[in-house]
Amino acid sequence: MRDEYIYYVYMMQSLSRHALYIGMTSNLRKRVWEHKNHIREGFTDDYNCARLVYWESFDDVANAIDREKQLKSWRREKKEWLIARENPHWKDLAADWYEAETKGPSTAALVH
Repeated sequence: MRDEYIYYVYMMQSLSRHALYIGMTSNLRKRVWEHKNHIREGFTDDYNCARLVYWESFDDVANAIDREKQLKSWRREKKEWLIARENPHWKDLAADWYEAETKGPSTAALVH
């Protein structure tokens, strides 16, 4: 029997609000924590992308990969439209997912 997974396509925004990162994972909660705590080097660490502003879930990995590629191909204006449609105030959707001591320095200034 095949294990069933849920796959997530998500967007992280930098604290400066200039950079957007699009990724895919099978464990959204863990992956967002890694972004917020700068566990992995790369784009999100370099640009301090620590705010989850959008996500979608899929039960098929191929559909999730296709959606990730589609979103990455969009112009920034269209990505912003999609985020604003689902999250009009661009709040960090994971702001209350973790204990305060595990949020790390990158999320301390998220209060608007």
